[in-house]
Amino acid sequence: MAKRRDPYGNYNFMVELDGLTRAGFKDCSGIESSVDSFDYREGTDASNIARKLPGQRKASSITLKRGLAEDRALWDWHNKAAQGNVERHTISIILRDETGAEKVRWNVKNAWPTKWTGPSLDAGGSEAAIESLELVHEGIEVQKW
Repeated sequence: MAKRRDPYGNYNFMVELDGLTRAGFKDCSGIESSVDSFDYREGTDASNIARKLPGQRKASSITLKRGLAEDRALWDWHNKAAQGNVERHTISIILRDETGAEKVRWNVKNAWPTKWTGPSLDAGGSEAAIESLELVHEGIEVQKW
């Protein structure tokens, strides 16, 4: 009988900045990679259908969200970029199984913050104040899967 293999839960992850776990994050989205395609047809092509050829690779922005606390490292990193001093770092997003063992690692190359968003405040609310950081980068590679 085949061993049952359940999919990994999306709730057990961590984010490393240059190999160090910097903070716990509530949400991580935008782990995407795509390749544009373009149509090409030669004038002597007997079929009337254009071929699809690969074009430029693209990487989407990654958004990290976490509870706002005393650690202002994300704001400082973004503020440096806003002042023209862009610091690129390798970011690793690590998905773990229910035992905490690393199962998937996405390495995000040359990431830097392009947008910081502060919390939505509500005097009648009871939720945590959440900050978010949008990162642009130069590609994702899967180190482990």
